[in-house]
Parts: sequence; structure tokens; C-alpha cells
Amino acid sequence: MSAQDPGFAPAKVNLYLRVTGRRSDGFHLLDSLAVFAGAGDHVSAMASDRLTLALDGPEAGALTAEPHNLVLRAAHALAAVAGCPPHAALRLEKHLPVASGIGGGSADAAAGLRVLAGLWGVQADLDAIAATLGADVPVCVAGRPARMRGVGGLLSPVPPLPPCGLLLANPRLPLATPAVFGARRAGFSAPATFPECWANAAELAAWLRPLGNDLQDAAIGLCPQVAEVLAALAAQPGCLVARMSGSGATCFALFPSPTHAATAASALPAGWWRWGGPLSA
Repeated sequence: MSAQDPGFAPAKVNLYLRVTGRRSDGFHLLDSLAVFAGAGDHVSAMASDRLTLALDGPEAGALTAEPHNLVLRAAHALAAVAGCPPHAALRLEKHLPVASGIGGGSADAAAGLRVLAGLWGVQADLDAIAATLGADVPVCVAGRPARMRGVGGLLSPVPPLPPCGLLLANPRLPLATPAVFGARRAGFSAPATFPECWANAAELAAWLRPLGNDLQDAAIGLCPQVAEVLAALAAQPGCLVARMSGSGATCFALFPSPTHAATAASALPAGWWRWGGPLSA
């Protein structure tokens, strides 16, 4: 996906998320299967004599007061490694809700790294730079399904994903990741055991069901509307599994086909952010 359009910043979805431990520095250790949706933001860059960032798109308003946007941080980090001035006219077209558990800011940073590397003609280890910007940025740089472990930067390939539909829904309520981790009271979980393959979407969903999201109960405690979204997704015809992504409040559901997912998205409340389509393999 990123190879076709380096500026596309797709939503990252955690099909399962297990908290497996905690380091002495307080960071939690995770085990998760991260995939990507057809919905996303877009970052573009043009030559300039200074560094600027213009925001537009339907979700841009939530970022206008943010002084340290991850796209700008990515630009400074890449320029520091490359030894060049961080000069570019950046534009972020924001379609994903902010602080919503689908890695929008991380995906934007990853897209920023890719488009600026092309603009500046920089050959650099983008994965290493990404790791300094946030736990989700490395998997977003890769832009393909992967297993995330450690604090998020330990990536490994996963079996090919079967064709299926993906529905995303957010009640337009932000959830801060530190607050969700802070509200979690459960113990730690064992890492998942992967099969060699999944024959179809139903088999993938059956494997996912017992794995869960270890942050979901804590998120519901902070934002009860997450439970309402999950119930609405589970009630849609053809829903195979419904769950929260990341630290929320965005939830997802898997369906037998993208058509099923798109139809289900149109049936959800108009006040919610919602999207239905293919899960990117």
C-alpha cells in the first residue's frame, strides 16, 4: 500500500491486543496482530525554504491546537539523521479521528517519513527513526500486517490474511492511551499462538475471539460509549467478531466481505465516525 502511495497513512487496527508484562521503566509489553484499513489520512510535501504544516480534511479541527504534531517531529528526526535542513511545505489531509486507537498520528508520522525521504533524496533507516517517534510508528512505516511485540517495535510477519470485510466505528470521543493503561487492573496475558494459515474470514474470527483486547474493559470504564459501539457492531448482520482496537475508542468488526462491512457501516448512527470496506492483506 505505501509502495503505491507513500503519502497514504492508513488506519492501523489491532485485531487482538494482549498485555504480556511491564518493563522496569513502566512501559508495558504487548503482543498484537496489527492490520491496515482502506481508510486513512494523506501526507504530501513540496520543496520550501522553511518547514510548514498545513492541515485540512474533515478531522483536521482536532489538530489545530496541537503544538508538536507527529508529522513535524518526523520531519525534524529525518533531517537530523540525514544532516539536511528540515525544509518542506507539508500538508496533512486528516480523515481519521484523533486519539482513537487506530494509530492515526503514527500513520501520519510514517507517511511523513516516506514522502520527505523521497523529496529530500534521503537514504536512511526509516524503521530506526520511526522507533524514536512512538510505539506504533514502526509498523505504520512497514504498512503491512505484522505481529507487534515488546513495546510495539518488535515486528514479525504473520500468515497471509484471508479476504474479509472490516468495519470501523468511533463515537467521536477521544481516549488518551496513558489513561487507559493507568485504569487497567488485570494481570498479564500469555502471547498468542499463531496457526499456519486461516482458510477464510470465519476461521480468522474464530481464532481471534478468545484472544481479546486487554485494554477494552479499562477503556469502557473510562468511556462507557465503547460498549455501546461494540453492541451495535455485534448486532450487524454477518458480523463475525467485534472488538475495540488499541486503547480505543474506535471499535472494529470483521465480516465475510467488504460489501457486508460497507452495508453495516451505513446502518450505524450518523453521528459516529464510521467506515466499512476491505481489510488490507
